[in-house]
Amino acid sequence: MNKIKDRLIKEKEANITLKIEDIAGRDDAVRVCGKGELHLAVLLETLRREGYECAISKPQVITKEENGVTLEPFEKVHVEVPEKLSGGIIEDLSRRKGEMQTLETTENGITLITFLMPTRGLMGYRSEFITKTSGLGILTSVFSCFAPKKEISRTRLRGVLIANAPGKANGYACFNLQNRGTLFVQPGDDVYEGSIVGEHSRDNDLVVNIVKAKQLTNVRASGTDENILLTPPRKFILEDAIDYIEDDELLEITPKSLRMRKKYLKEHERKRK
Repeated sequence: MNKIKDRLIKEKEANITLKIEDIAGRDDAVRVCGKGELHLAVLLETLRREGYECAISKPQVITKEENGVTLEPFEKVHVEVPEKLSGGIIEDLSRRKGEMQTLETTENGITLITFLMPTRGLMGYRSEFITKTSGLGILTSVFSCFAPKKEISRTRLRGVLIANAPGKANGYACFNLQNRGTLFVQPGDDVYEGSIVGEHSRDNDLVVNIVKAKQLTNVRASGTDENILLTPPRKFILEDAIDYIEDDELLEITPKSLRMRKKYLKEHERKRK
C-alpha cells in the first residue's frame, strides 16, 4: 500500500487536479479524488501498466453540506437520438432522477432533449447509451449546480451471478448457467468465492457453483453425452468495469486481468451486512 501511495503522491506533482486523502482508521486504503470517471480511469490504467495491483470501489460524487442539507452536483444533459429511440432514453434518464426540460424533434427525425439530473444518475450510463442507440446517439453534459441530494435506487437493472467456491470455471457448469444470465468467464478461468462470474437475468443476485463438473459414472451408452455449446463471455475494459460495479462491490485491477467481486466474499457476511 505504501508503494501505491508514494506513486500517487508523485502523480499529484504533475497532475494538480488530483486530490489524495487518507481514510480515517484505515491504513490499507486511500481516497483519490479527480475530475470524473475518465480522469480516474486514465490514472488507474497508467498504474496498471506500471505493474501495480489494487482494488477500487464504485466512484462517488463529492457532496457538501449547507444549512444542514446535503447538496450534490447536478448536470445539464443534452441528448440527440433518432426519434424511434427517444422513448427508451427518456425512460432511462427519468429512472435515474433526470428531469426533462425541453423536447424537440427536427424535420430529419432527430429528437433533441435536455435534462437536469444528478451526476450520480449519469455515472455509468454513457456506455449503456451507446449500446442502446447503436452508436447513433449523442450525449453531452456540463456541470450546472449543487442541489439537494436525491434518492436514487440501484442504477443497474439486473443482479449478478456470484461464485460460491474457488477453482476453475467448468464447461459443463457454464453451459447449465447460460440460461440464468450472461457469463463473464469461460471454462478454465480461475474464480474464487465471492467473485462475480456473470450477470443475472433478474434483478437479484444469485449464488452459483461454476466449478461443478458433470457427475461421472462407469456406465457408457451411445448418444447419452450432449454437445456443449457455449456463448462467448462478455468482456469488460477498465472504463466499463468501473461503471458496472455497485456500492457493495469492488474491482480488482492487475496488469493481466480485471476481476469484479463482492466486498464481502462469504454469503453469510453479505447477508449480515
